[in-house]
Amino acid sequence: MNRNYWLDLFTGKTWEEFHKSGANVSGFKERRGNIAKKIHPGDYLICYLTGLSRFIGVLEVLSESYFDSETRIWEDQVFPVRFKVKVIYALNAKTAIPIHSLKDTLSIFRDAKSTKSWSGYFRGSPFRFDPKDAELIVEAIKDATINPIEREFDENKYWRRPKIYESTVGAVTVPETEQEVVEEEPETEAIKTTHEEMQWLLLKLGSDMGLDVWVARNDRNKQYNNVLFNSIPHFRRELPRQFDEATNRTIELIDVLWLQKDAIVAAFEVEHTSSIYSGLLRMSDLMSMQPNLKINLYIVAPDDRSDKVIAEVNRPTFARLNPPLPKICKFISYSQLKKEIEQIGYRVRYMNPQFIDGIAESCEPDEA
Repeated sequence: MNRNYWLDLFTGKTWEEFHKSGANVSGFKERRGNIAKKIHPGDYLICYLTGLSRFIGVLEVLSESYFDSETRIWEDQVFPVRFKVKVIYALNAKTAIPIHSLKDTLSIFRDAKSTKSWSGYFRGSPFRFDPKDAELIVEAIKDATINPIEREFDENKYWRRPKIYESTVGAVTVPETEQEVVEEEPETEAIKTTHEEMQWLLLKLGSDMGLDVWVARNDRNKQYNNVLFNSIPHFRRELPRQFDEATNRTIELIDVLWLQKDAIVAAFEVEHTSSIYSGLLRMSDLMSMQPNLKINLYIVAPDDRSDKVIAEVNRPTFARLNPPLPKICKFISYSQLKKEIEQIGYRVRYMNPQFIDGIAESCEPDEA
């Protein structure tokens, strides 16, 4: 059987609630709906406790994804993108397998750029595992059901609750002090290239669809793989002057724009190791100055920064905009963008630019 394996994140609390409800339905956040459509009956969900960093079970998927926001399973969040499932293996908090006990065998540790960057794989689910990693994890969980090893655990971490708050503008996130600290990798040439590669891919994708493209004014002389950004077909050297000077100065610094004639149809900020906040402020400034402007806004960032991006977008200062930034700004992961471009191939010339919205994740928080 050609089975895929997917990460399914739980806290101790949501794991307990899953079992209390009958252990036959698992769910994900609404913004993960596009990825969830790739999960099919027969696939396995590998269950991971985020607070304890332990693998705790394996579920077999029995249905295609469906949407159910009415049937309450979890107290704090809805997780409306759901699947019928069957428990294959289940451990408890004490017998669950610490991920570090498998670090010598899993590729996510070998491929990690730093001793901590492996954790990026476990910040959002569903996420498709490398089949070899998945088979090793499933086998370890199976063995633990037969020969369990008990380990003590922190009850506070097991029962932790998600930090989503209600306000006069709706659900928002208020990052705590420790969440603001981002351990940046040294600014090596590889990291610079990655940021430039994403800009180049977005520029070429827009150009191949027949759109005019713009790169941030201070990046126009940059290159990727010895190809200058400003040599890409349909490269715009000037922007339409229908806005005031302040708006134009803001637009000029956005990483990548797609245009149809004089209309901006999409704006992209690429955030690799920067604080994310700077790109969001540019988009926020743009929406504040031109509230009637209809532009699709996207943050393009590494896969492991998904939760960070979404938390920042939902700060009250952005949620209070009209329209609220979480409603009009979406997240696109590096891997998803690359994969989509590869799959499109020669068909790109026939694509409508709106297709990009289909691979982007909503940044709106799920209502509890």
